[in-house]
Amino acid sequence: MGKEVARHYADRGRDVVISGRDAGRASNVAAELGGKTVGIAVDLAEPEGIASALEQLGAVEYLVIAAIERDMNRVLDYDVRAATRLTTLKLVGYPEVVHVLAPRLTDAASILMFGGLAKERPYPGSTTVTTVNGGVTAMIRSLAIELAPARVNAIHPGIVADSPFWAGKTEALEAVKARTPTGRLVTMRDVVEGAVLLLENAAINGTELYMDAGWLLM
Repeated sequence: MGKEVARHYADRGRDVVISGRDAGRASNVAAELGGKTVGIAVDLAEPEGIASALEQLGAVEYLVIAAIERDMNRVLDYDVRAATRLTTLKLVGYPEVVHVLAPRLTDAASILMFGGLAKERPYPGSTTVTTVNGGVTAMIRSLAIELAPARVNAIHPGIVADSPFWAGKTEALEAVKARTPTGRLVTMRDVVEGAVLLLENAAINGTELYMDAGWLLM
């Protein structure tokens, strides 16, 4: 989903920097997106290296932090290493990126953090995911105050039907669709449009946007 937000701005001629854990893959995706897109290597689960990874960046107008690792970690069979990595990635890596880039934020800067709806609808094995996405809620409220006048918001996508993870899982998607008031599934385009709204609308600050077509209501 972060890639598609980057594509939106690359297609409009903006200077775009994307990141991923693997430098080669980040560069390949940047080449795919085209325009003035650059790919760099950053691992948010290793926050001590974030500052050096981002040192070449200049002024930042829009900052989108969308990193996540899928995790099925039941507390009765707990994987401490996986839980520590995911918790560090989101609850330390996210604010460390903001810390490093704060001096380079423009006067009209906007920060968008990706959470997820597991924070509202847990499932067996989601304890870490549910907890860290709940942490994003607290984080944006605190940062919106601390970083003013920069704006800080969060987006929480539900099940995105045409995302790489869900595409082709027809039976599961139909079950979700049947429980969604609108009778439709969320798409990547929906998420991009929501992200752009939060990034660009100057009146939206400290806000969470749920992208689920009403699924949580059922």
